[in-house]
Order: sequence, then C-alpha cells, then structure tokens
Amino acid sequence: MFTGIIEEKGIVIAINKTREGVSLRIKADSVSVDVKLGDSIAVSGVCLSVTDIKEKFLSFDVIKESLKKTTLSELKIGDSINLERSLKVDSKIGGHFVSGHIDYKARIEKILKGSEGTGFKVFLPEEFSNLVAEKGSIALDGVSLTVVKVEKKSFTVYLIPHTLKITTFSNKKKGDLLNVEIDILSKYLARHAQKTDLQHLLKKYQYI
Repeated sequence: MFTGIIEEKGIVIAINKTREGVSLRIKADSVSVDVKLGDSIAVSGVCLSVTDIKEKFLSFDVIKESLKKTTLSELKIGDSINLERSLKVDSKIGGHFVSGHIDYKARIEKILKGSEGTGFKVFLPEEFSNLVAEKGSIALDGVSLTVVKVEKKSFTVYLIPHTLKITTFSNKKKGDLLNVEIDILSKYLARHAQKTDLQHLLKKYQYI
C-alpha cells in the first residue's frame, strides 16, 4: 500500500528482456536507502518487488500482463519514473491509499495553464465513469491527485509547481500515456451499491 506522495524521480538505466517480460534497473538515490529484497516499490504507480540491490541501483521484474496494462512497456533507457516506498505502520498519509494496481492506461488529451497550476485533461473510459467524482482522489503515474472536473469522457486534475517539479509530470506532453488507478474507496462503494441494488431486486421479485 502507498500514499501517492512521490519520494523521488528515478532514472531507468537498463531494460532487459526475460522469458516472463522484462527486468528494469533503476537508479534511485533516496528510495534505495534501507530497501531490502522483496520490498514493494511503486514505479510510476505500479507496485513492483525489488529483485536486486547494488548500492543506489534497484532491479525489478515486470511480467507481460503488467507491461500490457501499464505504461512500463513504453519506458526507454534514460527515462525518469516516479518512485515511492510502501507504507509503514507509523507512516503519515499525505495523499490517499494507493494500491499500485493499475486500472487502465489513459492518454493526456489537453494540458491547461491556469491560476490553480498546470492542469491535465485525461481520457476517462465509460466503464470507469461512475467511479470518478469531482473532489475525489485519483492516482496518475503514482501521484495522488484531486479530481477538479469530470466530463463525459474525461476528467481534469491540477498540479501545483512543487508537484510538477518533483514528479515526471514536468516532462509530460499532450498525447502521452498515464497509469490510472481509481480510488479504492470508490470501487468498494460502487460494489456495495451494486450488491444493494441486486438485493432490492431479488426482494422485489421474492427470490429472497
């Protein structure tokens, strides 16, 4: 479990194909401190396990399914990625609970400049439209953000200058892909609502 508060931008220094997918090697000056083999790290929002540690360099195995569902398949040597270590029991939660399990990849439809900061208008598929709400939380490339506006096929978030600086969003362009994780609370609420509706129908037609 993570908070969506990015600790640093790591640098991809090697990408090697494996039978199961690829192995990533990442330079991480801060996140590598006190990390042990098997620890979970959010890599641009994707929960991965550390498979090798050499000083400030961490390795991760990424299976084909993860490559298919996330932007990790787009990485190139030299790219920056957002990194966050997993929560500890005594950790402060500055963002929201982020699982590191990506729901879908979304294209940036528009970049906005305004008094609130820099905005990103992001594609929203119909299947997830009922799970994203204005003022609700969402994680993009592992960054905990607040949804400012929801439209039929998109939603908009704004980033303050500090967040832009310490994350990979400073390099994002229109058309780039993002890893999107819907707020886990929204999923549970939607699931509960579906179950409640089903129970109501069953009672109505005397099945229970």
